[in-house]
Amino acid sequence: MRKTLTLALTAAAFAGLATGALASTEGGHPLPPKEEAFSFEGPFGTYDRAALQRGFQVYKEVCSACHSLNRVAFHALADEGGPGFTEAQAKAIAAGYQVVAGPNDKGETTDANGTPLTRPGILADHFPPPFPNPEAARTANNGALPPDLSIIIKARNGGERYVYSLLTGYGQTPPAGFHVVEGKYYNPYFEGRNISMPHPLNENGVTFSDGTKATIPQQAHDVATFLTWAAEPKMEERKRMGFGVMLFLAAFAGVLFLSYRKLWADQH
Repeated sequence: MRKTLTLALTAAAFAGLATGALASTEGGHPLPPKEEAFSFEGPFGTYDRAALQRGFQVYKEVCSACHSLNRVAFHALADEGGPGFTEAQAKAIAAGYQVVAGPNDKGETTDANGTPLTRPGILADHFPPPFPNPEAARTANNGALPPDLSIIIKARNGGERYVYSLLTGYGQTPPAGFHVVEGKYYNPYFEGRNISMPHPLNENGVTFSDGTKATIPQQAHDVATFLTWAAEPKMEERKRMGFGVMLFLAAFAGVLFLSYRKLWADQH
């Protein structure tokens, strides 16, 4: 009896340790991205222009305070395949940003206080970063360096679904025994689940010009769409070209087959 009890207690202890270790391990790994449908998926998918423009608004009013978009030029906003802004709208957007200016007529690049000279942006400029250098970015964000968002969709497993899941993943209760580091926030879709970025989106945190209700899922969906375009601005052109190539190959295969039938018809 005593031996049986000892074995049972030992087994329970090992089971408890194993369960605790499993919970600890699972608590640190991110959840797989949520399932979310996007208009640009599939071989014939295209960008939703309204979603692109709303997503740009979310980036401009929320994300751009910390995150750069270094690889995107203002003129791309009005290019074919882009969000659908007119050239005048793109010029107005560019002029709303201050970019580092070149030397003035005196050869100066800074003012009397040593601050770099700036000028309003033009279509040829790229989106300027929110901080002058990585050190300033870390200082403003408790040591964390906000990543550039130009190709974040390509740089993260799950792409647009990862971004959508991350932005809608705040507010959940950590599992029992999981330690949220001081100064961090719990997000089950982030590697390690401790993230430096506080929840960036709020219900009706922006006012969409087309009247769409700015729920958190809607904002997350739209900015994920915009960032997908930023990473793949020529996606629609690539799909059209691919479809044309497939049609050509199908027609060419048909011609070859008919030629084969005609040339070898008398041999059978």
